[in-house]
Amino acid sequence: MKRHLLLVLAAATVLLAGCNTAQGLGKDLQILGDKIESKAKEKD
Repeated sequence: MKRHLLLVLAAATVLLAGCNTAQGLGKDLQILGDKIESKAKEKD
């Protein structure tokens, strides 16, 4: 459980470090959402 939490926190830190602003974070999340959506559509 601790290891899983540590991995999640490390991933969040890396993602947030790459975004200098809230707008940058929004753009990154939009790109991630688009990729997830396209993968879901491929499986249909």
